[in-house]
Amino acid sequence: ICSDHIRAAGAKRVRAIATEACRRARNSGDLLARARTEAGIELEIVSTAEEARLAALGCAPLIAPKAEGALIFDIGGGSTEMIWMKRGPDGVPAVVSSHSEPTGVVTLSEEWGVRPTDRTGYRTMRALMIERFGPWRAKMDRIAPFDPATHHLLGTSGTVTTLAGIALGLERYDRRRVDASWHRCADVVAVIDRLLDLDLEGRAAVGCVGPDRADLIVPGCAIFDAVLNLWPCAQLRVADRGLREGMLRELLAERRT
Repeated sequence: ICSDHIRAAGAKRVRAIATEACRRARNSGDLLARARTEAGIELEIVSTAEEARLAALGCAPLIAPKAEGALIFDIGGGSTEMIWMKRGPDGVPAVVSSHSEPTGVVTLSEEWGVRPTDRTGYRTMRALMIERFGPWRAKMDRIAPFDPATHHLLGTSGTVTTLAGIALGLERYDRRRVDASWHRCADVVAVIDRLLDLDLEGRAAVGCVGPDRADLIVPGCAIFDAVLNLWPCAQLRVADRGLREGMLRELLAERRT
C-alpha cells in the first residue's frame, strides 16, 4: 500500500492534503477514514486560506526579479485560487491579499450543462466569471493600487499549462518546456480563439489537450480570460507547480531548523 512505498523511500515527514472537492463533500469523513485505513495516510482537508498560502509558496520563486509583484492564480477543478503577492521593503514577495472563488473547470462545466460553448456561449461564460471575480478586484483596489505595468500574471493549473503548451507549438505536453515559461497574454488569447473554432472532437485532437481535457478546456479558458480582463497584464509566466511544491518547500524549511 501507499504507506509501504513511503517507508521504503525513507520519508521522515509526510503531509497529504485535500482541497475544494472535499471541502464541499458531505461524506469527506469517509474519505479521511479510508485514506487512513487503506493507504496509511493521514489526509488533511485544508481551508481556502491554507490552499492559497501553499500555492503562493510553491509559485513565488517564479515572480520576475524586476517585477514589483504578481497575481498568482490556480484554476482548479472545484475552485480558483487567486493570490496577490508584492515585494516588501526587503525585496521579498509577500501575500497582500488572496481569494478563493468556489468555481473551477469541473464545477463551471457542470453549472453550464448542455448550453452551447460556441463563441456566443463562451462570451456569456466569460462574463459570468468576470462578474464573480469583480468584487475581489474591487477589494484589492481598496487595499493598494495594482499596476499592470509593474506586475505580471503567474498562472498554474491544467488549463494554463495546456494553453502554454499549445502556444509553444508542442505536439505533446512537456513539463520541462512549460514550467517557468513566459508568454505574451495576447498570444495565449490567440490560442483560445483557435480552440473556440474547434468542436469537441477537434479539441481532443490537439496534442496538449487530448480527450481527457477536451470538455473542460473551454470553461478553463473562460476563467483565464476573465482573470486577464480584470487584471490586464501584458505578460504571463506559467508554473507547472503549486501546492505540492509549496508543501515541499515548507517541509524542507522545517528540516533545516
